[in-house]
Amino acid sequence: QVQLVESGGGLVQAGGSLRLSCAASGRTFSSYAMAWVREAPGEEREFVAAISRSEGSTVYADSVKGRFTISRDNAKNIVYLQMNSLKSEDTAVYYCAAQGPPYYRVSKTVAEYAYWGQGTQVTVSS
Repeated sequence: QVQLVESGGGLVQAGGSLRLSCAASGRTFSSYAMAWVREAPGEEREFVAAISRSEGSTVYADSVKGRFTISRDNAKNIVYLQMNSLKSEDTAVYYCAAQGPPYYRVSKTVAEYAYWGQGTQVTVSS
């Protein structure tokens, strides 16, 4: 099992940037594909980005492609989400998630992610 703690959220103007971090506990961090998922008020959780266990593959939602970048540092047990050119529609609580068994390949399917952090609020003002 893995425990996740997000940080880096805040208030930013449209067009600005933020970098989210997710620190993971445990010695098996590198065995999990990781994702960022967001939830806006009154909406369902939405996939944002994911990265494979070995950093070899990444996938993005169309709405953030070209603006957001997911990365990970397996030596430090951290996954990042660099968010550039932020828009008001990016406002949401952002969650870090680790994929659970039997899934091990990077995926856009939110239901495949079994372990979740508490979330960090990102607010983009227009």
